[in-house]
Amino acid sequence: MKSYTINEINEILNGEIVGSTLTSITAPEQLEAASITEISFIGNKKYEKFWATSKACAAVVNEDISIEPGDNRAFIKVKNADLAMSQVLELFAPPTPVFAVSIHHTATIDATAQICNGAKIGAGCYIGPNVIIGDNSTIYPNVTILDESTVGKNTVIWSGTVVRERCHIGNDCIIHPNATIGADGFGFRPDPQRGLVKIPQIGNVIIGNNVEIGANSCVDRGKFSSTVLGDGCKIDNLVQIGHNSKLGKFCIMAGNSGLAGSVTLGNGVIIGGSASIKDHTTIGDGAIVGAGSGVTGDIPAGKTMLGYPAVEARDALKQWAILKRLVNESKNK
Repeated sequence: MKSYTINEINEILNGEIVGSTLTSITAPEQLEAASITEISFIGNKKYEKFWATSKACAAVVNEDISIEPGDNRAFIKVKNADLAMSQVLELFAPPTPVFAVSIHHTATIDATAQICNGAKIGAGCYIGPNVIIGDNSTIYPNVTILDESTVGKNTVIWSGTVVRERCHIGNDCIIHPNATIGADGFGFRPDPQRGLVKIPQIGNVIIGNNVEIGANSCVDRGKFSSTVLGDGCKIDNLVQIGHNSKLGKFCIMAGNSGLAGSVTLGNGVIIGGSASIKDHTTIGDGAIVGAGSGVTGDIPAGKTMLGYPAVEARDALKQWAILKRLVNESKNK
């Protein structure tokens, strides 16, 4: 079991220790659930009230904390406790699954595929013709990567993922289990004689560097050219990204949200959980779409939108307040 002293943890965080504890710290944990050998976090003043009843021997806290740690307990004060938390979690992170051999004997790898230095291929994987797997990338068991696709350096692709033909994934990406990269876009047109006619989807998907895609999410291939996810995008579980959509850098999409075809997101756009974005819509840099909202038109940069159909947040709140008042008035009649 890993354990650290409060001073050893602070050497990583480079914060200020307030109070003292001689207890060896064995794990990080939530305030309410922590034991006396665990360290916790206070990233917002509203959580200070839970410290008195927590058993944690230490906590990483923001510099503006207004409480004292108490006897045989310590705080590590930092500028941003949430960011510091990620460093503490890395200290205690268990090892990832072990590969006994770099390329498992049950993996099927085409003779034309290129597996670069340090790459690992798990059991039951299929690596198709002319695929390139970059240096030190890890492909966990039962992943399928089809013809002419590429995976960059230091990328991790978890089990059950399918990367369709001619798709490209950058460096330092994480693709979580059962994601699908490059499935056909949803393209059909009605025909009086043949019913719904499938429109061929001949494009691909291009994913930048440092992108993370959650479990069971789908990124559809373009109809003509490419569906593109820019560097640093973070996609939650169960997200749908439609064909020919273009995401700028550092976009966030929370679970169950979805983009229809040909949506454009600027840099730093945040899409809340279960939000839906109409096709051919453009959302400007830094805009925020609240959870459960439905976007039916373009959004300028920096705006925060709520509701269905989505309107500016302050207008949505006014509408909801008026509706609530009308309902209450009708009850009192």
